[in-house]
Amino acid sequence: MSRKKLTFLAVASAVMLQTGCDATNIKMGDEGAKTVATGSAAGAATSGESSALEKCASPLGTVSLVENQSAGWYTILRDEYKLPPTANLLRLLIQQSNCFVVVERGAAGMKAMGRERQLQDSGEMRGGSNFGKGQMVASDYAMSPEIIFSEGNTGGIGGALGGIIGGRSGSVVGAVAGGTKTREASTMLTLVDNRSGVQVAASEGSASKTDIGGFGALFGSSAAGGLGGYQNTPQGKVIAAAFMDAYNQMVRSLRNYKAQSVQGQGLGGGGRLGVDGGATPQQTYTPGNAPKRKK
Repeated sequence: MSRKKLTFLAVASAVMLQTGCDATNIKMGDEGAKTVATGSAAGAATSGESSALEKCASPLGTVSLVENQSAGWYTILRDEYKLPPTANLLRLLIQQSNCFVVVERGAAGMKAMGRERQLQDSGEMRGGSNFGKGQMVASDYAMSPEIIFSEGNTGGIGGALGGIIGGRSGSVVGAVAGGTKTREASTMLTLVDNRSGVQVAASEGSASKTDIGGFGALFGSSAAGGLGGYQNTPQGKVIAAAFMDAYNQMVRSLRNYKAQSVQGQGLGGGGRLGVDGGATPQQTYTPGNAPKRKK
């Protein structure tokens, strides 16, 4: 066995030995277990948030998270990746950014608030509990997340590389490249004004991560198994990063927000695109110029 290979084997063995020693200890706050949504938020105060998160000097209004739980992407998120609702992730990012105040509109949260009001109405609560009407804060905006694309393995160049190089070296390179996985995700966010129903903003985000494998070709299957943790990075981390990218994109646009308007008509006044009114040939209907009916 060559000196270079022996050195590589010694380093890899030391890493696996250290991993085995650490396996008995719980690492609270371990960086390797985190997504891009880190830290905490309480009111306007934040701690440990990602330095890459875009922020606002003051909130732009209140916002609620609206997930389409019957959509195909949500089914994959829940059943295949075993991930919690995206709203949980976005709640933290939004509050840490200070761009919106988050209000509860989820089914579980609304049920809990309703239960407390039922207890108040039943007379079971002690005096001064004050769960009377008129206290809930309105949701100015609704933010809807969507996963457009999520792929856990977009690699597959191992065979090609091995064939080009050939021989034992080609087998090793091919095995390493064959074990390399690039995880990708693309997401979208839309922001709708709850009073008018007008879409205020929309943004796209993406993220990818490449995991390098194939160590078994050098040191056997046991070595590959020992380093498998890095090869199996959860797809959820990539999805979280894609949503953070989409949120950052939206915040950048909102900083320069200018309301859209329809010249001369205003929103919902009929628009500027005339359509055939069907009354007389070559006559079109435009707002304020509707064909009059004969009495």
